[in-house]
Amino acid sequence: MRHTTFTAAAAMAVILVATGCSTSTIDTTRTTAIQPAAKDVATSDLAQGKAQFRDANYGLAEQHFRKAVELKADNAEAWMGLAAAYDELGRFDFADRAYNQLLKVAGRKPQIVNNMGYSQLLRGNRKKAKALLLEAKAGMADPTVVNANLALLNKG
Repeated sequence: MRHTTFTAAAAMAVILVATGCSTSTIDTTRTTAIQPAAKDVATSDLAQGKAQFRDANYGLAEQHFRKAVELKADNAEAWMGLAAAYDELGRFDFADRAYNQLLKVAGRKPQIVNNMGYSQLLRGNRKKAKALLLEAKAGMADPTVVNANLALLNKG
């Protein structure tokens, strides 16, 4: 009986060696790390936010704009998009925060004041909307957009 166990073990060892079961077959192929994305992630989220906003997907736009400002806090365009998305979602409390941050980043520019005026128009604050829109109009070379917002204000 002892001889059979030894013979079976010896046969198994021969089979393992013959079939190549050894540590010498470890794959030594060199690999490289994945290279970082060529484009700035914040820029990609900004582009996605704009696309979603154009398609009236304001919730998705908000997510992308928010990620863009989280990645690059001085991105005025992303703050503007975020504020506008919050306006369209009726989240005026968050829109105000985004506009305040935008003013810190970019200053009080006519385009920003126009959007702030439109935000007030959406809320039904006609007096405040008119004051902001007139301020924006005074600073713009081409007041076409502001005039359209003023026309909306005068309709209501």
